This record gives sequence, C-alpha cells and structure tokens, in this order.
Amino acid sequence: MRETDILIVGAGPVGVTLAIDLGQRGVRCTLIEKKAGPEFLPKMERCNARTMEIFRRMGLSERIRAAGLDASVPMDVYVVLAMNEPPLLRLPYPSVAESLAEIALSTDASQPLEAYQLISQYTLEPLLKSVAESLPSVTVRYGCEFLSLEQDEGGVTARTADAKGAIEHIRAKYLVGCDGGASPVRKQLGIKLRGEGNLLHLRQALYYSETLYDRIPIGGGPGRGRHYHVADGQATFLIMQDSTKHWTLHAVVERDEDMAQQFEKAVGAPVDYTMLYVGQWKQNLLLADHYGTGRVFLAGDAAHLVIPTGGLGMNTGVGDAIDLGWKLAAMLQGWGGPNLLRSYEIERRQVGDRNVGASRYASLGRRKWRSEYRPDIRDATPAGQATRDNLARVADVEQRKTNEMIGAELGYRYVGSPVITDEPGGPEHLFREYHPTTWPGARLPHLWLDSGEAVQDRIGQGYTLLRLGGTGADDGALGKAFRARDVPFATVDIAEQRARDIYGYNLILVRPDMHVVWRGNQAPEDAAALAAMVTGH
Repeated sequence: MRETDILIVGAGPVGVTLAIDLGQRGVRCTLIEKKAGPEFLPKMERCNARTMEIFRRMGLSERIRAAGLDASVPMDVYVVLAMNEPPLLRLPYPSVAESLAEIALSTDASQPLEAYQLISQYTLEPLLKSVAESLPSVTVRYGCEFLSLEQDEGGVTARTADAKGAIEHIRAKYLVGCDGGASPVRKQLGIKLRGEGNLLHLRQALYYSETLYDRIPIGGGPGRGRHYHVADGQATFLIMQDSTKHWTLHAVVERDEDMAQQFEKAVGAPVDYTMLYVGQWKQNLLLADHYGTGRVFLAGDAAHLVIPTGGLGMNTGVGDAIDLGWKLAAMLQGWGGPNLLRSYEIERRQVGDRNVGASRYASLGRRKWRSEYRPDIRDATPAGQATRDNLARVADVEQRKTNEMIGAELGYRYVGSPVITDEPGGPEHLFREYHPTTWPGARLPHLWLDSGEAVQDRIGQGYTLLRLGGTGADDGALGKAFRARDVPFATVDIAEQRARDIYGYNLILVRPDMHVVWRGNQAPEDAAALAAMVTGH
C-alpha cells in the first residue's frame, strides 16, 4: 500500500494548483488522474485577476503570461450576423497590456495587482503539471483511476486502478476530490448537487485555422476581438483561443457534423480550417450540499457547476484550492485547530453559491438579448432593421453582464467563518462593481507603495500583521501569541500614511491566503485568544 499525506483525485487546473500549493509548503501529496495525460480539448480559457494574483504568489504569473495570449491582442466582444458583415454591436475591452498599464498607474486600491490572462486549459494544464512534477514532495500519476474510498479517524484509504486494471490502495491522511462535475469522490460520499440542471444542450467544436485571425477584419466585418456572438436562433458563439490559430464554436445543432457548416456560416467567408474535435455539453447551475465529509473534501467542479458565462468556473475552483491548501498544511504541521478545516466549507460554499448566482445573472442577460432574435433579422426591410436595432440595444445592456464581473472576481468576502473575527454588517456583495475593503473576510486590496513594491508582495506564507502609518499600536503581544503556538508569523511595517488612510486601520492581520482576519487601531485586548481563534482553536 502506498502512503501519502494528501491524496488529490483529478489533475485538472484545480487539482494541479492544489498540488503545487501543498508542494511549495513542503507537504507530501499524490495527484492521480484517470487520463493518460493532459488532453487538447477546449474548456476554460481565462484566468481572472484574482487567479493571476494567486499564481503570482506561487511565482507562476510570468510563465503563464508567456504561454498564453499575447498581451497586445484586443479583447473586444462583438454581436454579429457573421464575421464578414458589419457588427451589430461592439463592446470594447482592454487588452492585457492595456490592463497592466492601468494597474501600474493606479494610486488607490481599486485595481487588482494582476490583470486577467487569456490562456486555454490545454495550454495551462501541461504548464501546471510540469511545475507540480518539479516539486520534491509531489507525486503525479496519470493513468491512475480512483475507484472507491474508506475513511476512519486516522485517514483515508483509496482503491485505485492503473491503465491495465491492476488494483492498488493508497493511504492518506486527507483526500481531496477535484474530479469534475461527475465526481466519483462526491458520489462515494453520497453528497448531492442541487440547483438547475440541463438548462441548454449545446455542441462545442475546436478548429484550427492558420489564416482566420490574420484576415480579420474580413470585408466589412468586425475587428479583432475575443468573442463573436452570432445573432441567430442557435446560440452560436465563436471564441478565439490563446494561439490565435485555434477557435472554438458553441451552437445548438442536431449532429456533430453540423458544426463544420456552423463554423463556415459564422465566419461568412471561405477560410481554410480543420475541425479537430466535437463534443456535447449541458448548461448547469448546481451546488453541492456539502464540500466534504470527515477527512475528504471537494473542490472545483466537483462542488459547484456554473455556466461558463462570466468565466467563474475554473477560477472559483482555484479559490477553493488556495483556501484549502494552507489549512491542510496547518493540520499536518500541527498548529491548525479543528475549526480550521471546518471553515473550508463555510467559506467556500458561500462563494460557490454567490458565483452560481452570478453565472445565472450573466446567462439570463445573454438569454434576454438572444430572445430578441427574429427570422427577419437579415431582411433589407424596415422590420428587419428594427429587429437588428432592437437586438443590439438590448445586447448593449445585457451582454455586459457576462464580461464585467470584477466584483465577483475580487470582492467576495467570507461571512460567518469561525476563523475570522466578526464585525456586524459589512459591504454588499456585488457582481459587477469592486469596492476595496479591509473588512474581515475580504481579500487584502492591492496597493502600490512609494517604493514601487506591492503590499500583497510583502505578505508571506504565514500570518502577517501589517502596521500602517508608523503606528506604535502593536506591542508585540500578537507575535508572541502566534509563536507560542508555532504558527508562522511576521510583522510588516508600512510607514506611509497613504496606505493607512486607504486601508483605514493601524493594524491589519492577514492570513496565508491574503484574506483579512482581524483589524484594529490598537493591539487586541487578548492577543492569545485572537491567535487561537484565527488558527482554528
């Protein structure tokens, strides 16, 4: 029987991110995946700003940007009849380079530290896999299928099979199912997904075209962009992938072979292409009743399924992995209390619930403007023009709901967590607006210091106490209380008054995942009690 500290089932981006986070903390973990290796299939396509901040802390953001879409490529979104005809609507959005330039000039806390990055899953997954495999404490095993599990007070025993069907048992202290929407781990635990299932049944295809991107604009068609929504009765949606040579198309059609003709209709002009893949998928808005049982946890699509509208699927899963990783490490290192792992479901399930809601909000917006389609949309008549004008007018309002999710990305805040101090009230949770806050439970807002350094970059892998504005409020008792429990802790002094004014407090305590757990203008009255509470005791 093989032994490991953490067994991760599923080597998609969420599972591999968790393995990297644990490996960088020196935790012994094993990552297993049924597939023989990463597949060249169209799935997620965007790491949002918060995910890129997470990858920055792992030392990976520059590598991911180098592998993804070139920073200068426009990100505009179009509603079209076809790519060779004048667009009905153009929604301009900044490229990565433009976003990074805006961030570099920001003097308040309204911007993320990192811009988004367009990168296809088939590019990101092998990159993350190579990082995980380079870490001494991480074992990566493809061609290893999870079959079943049994758990007891001391750990979990998983039954697995290799590609030849040979049965093997792996013993771990904890197991994490990152094994997708059909999660065998979740089913083993008897945990149900609830919500709205099978809302729409579509086909998705992946194409390779050497010339399409370079030919844009085609005739009088739209310029270069990221998404091209075709105003038809089949929900056709063309997406540029990170190479600019690959494209994906979603549409409601009867047969796989219909996706070739659908691509040609969307482009509207002859183009050389090869159709590499066709698959089917269903739109779901589902949330697991629980995020685990005992020593077994769920993360990513195993715990929540959203419509890709809004780009919240994989990115929510990366947030799950980062919330769980340091807590598992704390338990293995001996300083985490029982409330620490209990807080995982409390914190992340509320985010999953909110993001299911955000995805619903965005997808309803898209459905609303698509419902304005009429068969006369191409007619050169007053009625046809009225259809085009009306659809564009509605899309100008409703399509923005998909592409403007900065509040959901950055503004989520953990409420009711047993390891975060409770302040009554708190800012509203907004999908499309981000208002920086240091309210306990929120992500520490990004702020540039006069030195050019980012405050986030000064947050270590343990707990960090920020002393702002040259205050002498902290007398060292908090540090002593953490060190008495062998908890990694550091104090960071930031004398700049501007930082104190923006963050609003003299003292801010931040945990390893960069979420605020306590704030005050004076040292806590009972430092030992605070240190105990935020570490799960």
